Parts: sequence; C-alpha cells; structure tokens
Amino acid sequence: MAAFTLAHLSDPHLPPMPAAGWRDLMGKRALGYLNWTRNRHKIHRREVLDALVSDLQAQAPDQIAVTGDLVNLALDAEFAPARAWLESVGAADRVTVIPGNHDAYVRATRHRIAEAWGDYLRGDEPDGDIAFPLLRRRGPLALISASSAVPTPPLMATGWLGRGQLDRLERMLAGLAAAQAFRVLLIHHPLRSDSRIKRLTDSADLIALLQRHGVELVLHGHDHVHSTIWIDGPRGKIPVVGVPSASAMAHGRYPAAAYNLFSIEREGDAWRCEQTVRGVDDALRVREVRRARLS
Repeated sequence: MAAFTLAHLSDPHLPPMPAAGWRDLMGKRALGYLNWTRNRHKIHRREVLDALVSDLQAQAPDQIAVTGDLVNLALDAEFAPARAWLESVGAADRVTVIPGNHDAYVRATRHRIAEAWGDYLRGDEPDGDIAFPLLRRRGPLALISASSAVPTPPLMATGWLGRGQLDRLERMLAGLAAAQAFRVLLIHHPLRSDSRIKRLTDSADLIALLQRHGVELVLHGHDHVHSTIWIDGPRGKIPVVGVPSASAMAHGRYPAAAYNLFSIEREGDAWRCEQTVRGVDDALRVREVRRARLS
C-alpha cells in the first residue's frame, strides 16, 4: 500500500486587508490595524502564499491541514475571501481547518468562523455540530481538530482549550485506542512557549492528557517558525511540529513561508512517518529545505 501524504500549512494571514471603517476598528482591532499598516503588510504577501500553495498542490497530498489564522482582525469582510481561498486550496473533504487566535480576534465576529468555513471544520458527521474536538478519518489517519482560539485582551495572543474540550478529547482518544490509526492532533498554539502573552494557558493539562493516551503527531502554527519538540507519550516520544506563516517574507528571526509534507505508512506493528519541509526562497521559488524521519 502506498504511503499516505499529509500536508500542513498555517497562519496565511490572508492579504490584502479589506477596507475597514472606524466602527470596525474600535478596541483591540485598532492596535492590530495599526500594526498591519505599519509592519505586517510588508511581511504577509499574497504572491508568497500563492507560490507556496501552487507547489503544495503539485505534490498532490492526500489531505491538507491548515492550523489557523486565516484572517487578521476577524473583520466581517475577511471571512468570505478566506472561504474563497480555502476553495482554491482544495475541496472540504481534502482540507481540514482549525481556527487560530486571529480568526477569533474579537467576540463580535467569532460566530463567523463556523458560518463561513463550516464544512472545512466539521468532523465526519455531515450534519453534526461544530463542537471541538472534531474527528476526521482519512485513510490511515485519525485527524483530531482542537480549538485553542479564544478572544483575548489587547496585546495578548494566548490560547485556551478549557475543561470541557479536554474531557471530550480524552474520551475521543480513549475511543481510538483500539483502532489501528495514525492519530494527528491539530491545534493552533504550541504546546510549549516561553512567551507569557502567546502561550496555551492550559498546556500542562493537554500534555498530561497526551502522556496518558498518546497520539502519533501534533501539528500547530502560531509562532511563525520551524519547530520540532518531543513530549513523552505512553509508548514513546511524540513529535510536536510547528511551521512558519504560509505568506511570510523572511524577516528578522522569522523564516520565509514554508509547509510540511508528511509521508505516513504502516511498517509491521509500527508507523513510519517522514517529514519533508518545503519553503519559499527570495525569488519565490519553492525548494526542499530538509527531510527528517519522525518515527
């Protein structure tokens, strides 16, 4: 049987920013809009995102995971273009999306996530509610979507799962224990962070849960950098992999846009997972950056 391929990109922060009136920019959005007009519009470029997605599609992955931050300020006018972009990436049965903190930037438009992107979020029950965590079975994969996206005060970008979601995730993982599935947890925030203002506030509870039940892979965004850490699981180490913003030009310590491609197949009683990182160079060519075997 051929290997199953899973592509992972994150944080497209879709440019350009739509026009916004003064009523749209009250509260937290005012600071975000100022940051966009002064800095971020120079970094997040549509031509970069388009080059990356074109290369990703040429690899013909079996499934694509997008781990949040499709939009910037969660303006009403941002959600329809984000939906159109998702449709250009792939059909809803081949693209699995979770929200990021920018998608839930303010409470007023938090409901727009499910309204605009519902079939890209929803689990295998076609008419089921969008209540995280959600489960999609794709080939040998069990894609488990968690949401750490919550509105936060100005200057904060923390995430939170909450007790209810953690309890449901524990039951879901317990139910998958007997399945011969490669379990992939999708979450926007990293499991470990040195930043008080960008951390997952209940990460210790999530890590403890994963130590009890295990998954084969955790994918996240949020930090806009390449990262791989390992946490203890019940049957060995679990790789936790982050990826840069899918639309970013290289700047400072932040690398240019990249995506991960995972080749997954069963090998006897174990799983083999190989990671290929592909990134954009200064000429907007997408090249292989590195390869690594994760299991």
